[in-house]
Amino acid sequence: MKDNVQLSRSLSLTAVVVYGMAFMAMTTVFSTYGIASQLSHGMVAGSYVLALVVMLFTAHSYGQMARAYPVTGSAYTYAQKAINPQVGFLVGWAILMDYLLIPMVNFLLFGIFFSAAIPEVPPYVWILFLIVLVTFVNIKGVKLGANVNMIVISLSLLFLVVFCVLSIKSIVQGTGTGMLLNLEPFFSADESFKYVVAGAALLCFSFLGFDSVSTFSEEVKNPEKNIPRAIFIVTILGGLCFIVVSYLAHNVWPNYMSFTNSDAAANEIILLIGGNALQAVFLAIAALVKFGSAAASQASAARVLYAMGRDGQLPKAFFGKLDEKTKIPVNNIILIGFLSLSALFLSLTFVASFINFGALLAFTAVNISVIALYFVKRKERSFKGIIIYLIIPLIGASLTAWLLFNLDAQSKILGSIWFGFGVIYWFVMKKSLKKQAFSLNIDEPV
Repeated sequence: MKDNVQLSRSLSLTAVVVYGMAFMAMTTVFSTYGIASQLSHGMVAGSYVLALVVMLFTAHSYGQMARAYPVTGSAYTYAQKAINPQVGFLVGWAILMDYLLIPMVNFLLFGIFFSAAIPEVPPYVWILFLIVLVTFVNIKGVKLGANVNMIVISLSLLFLVVFCVLSIKSIVQGTGTGMLLNLEPFFSADESFKYVVAGAALLCFSFLGFDSVSTFSEEVKNPEKNIPRAIFIVTILGGLCFIVVSYLAHNVWPNYMSFTNSDAAANEIILLIGGNALQAVFLAIAALVKFGSAAASQASAARVLYAMGRDGQLPKAFFGKLDEKTKIPVNNIILIGFLSLSALFLSLTFVASFINFGALLAFTAVNISVIALYFVKRKERSFKGIIIYLIIPLIGASLTAWLLFNLDAQSKILGSIWFGFGVIYWFVMKKSLKKQAFSLNIDEPV
């Protein structure tokens, strides 16, 4: 039986794109630049190009699945419907690593930033403040979150434009390479391509956000068209911004081994081209972006939990319930807020190690879901069907699996442990789950 309260279709294409961009956190290019420079041996722009290509194949698959199943749940729903409920549950479990931990990363970074700026106030105060604020905004409703994110994204894009203009000015004046046209940020003949691949495996983290768009499928007007459009818009805009910024950053500061602190490499570059004033603006924008990303990721995670709860794969009475007034999964939002309190004692390195594993595993599953649904079940095997529903998703699955195997050992070990807990949970709960209707009838109106 369907619940009387349903998610409300109140978001426009622009609003859902803003959610995706906020989740992605446009200034993440600065947060990861130093580490990515060392991993890629200075070829960060090349790593972003490779990551964007991989993400576009996967974005295509997300778009195809969103057309077939315009409901919340993202990778979990797609794998459940196209393959089987067991695989869907495990994919949902894997993607929860990202959606539950990305807010935590933002809370941690927010605490680190403000504690450094105001040492008199300990980090835990800032972390608690942001957790409460983000949870409050998401409980108030999806439209308020969209409006707040619009402000955050506008300021982020404005800062990126200022950074690019000042970088070009510095390069023309002889800073760094002194060249506006330079292939070294993409590929160097003196370096192995494996370093570009290593950088791309890390930088897939930067693209998390395009997939979160699909978690709002039941809250977007005309989801069959707007969700695939939003996925591609977020992926392409994000990728282009990351490539341009990293290209200019390399030309401003080409010696990737000379940073005083690789974790704060972007700060050194920003200080070089814009002085203390630009650095102060950057720190303020970065704090706002952390808020936007935390809010968007918390909202997305709540909807994945709602989909799994509604289908009975998690306790339905708690996870599958919507607030009658706001029509959002308030229980899940509050739960994620409580789970985020672990940011008070977990390290940033530990949390970040989980994220790419879950994302790449889920991306691979979505690509395979396209093949299972369209090519195998629906027998879309014309020449066009072979290209769209077999070759493209097969390439996407191969590329995401390739990056998954190129993750560092710690990410793979921790990710596998989390995935193992999901397998154990599934077998322990299997008998009770059989007593519930754990598959939503997709043919019913949503």
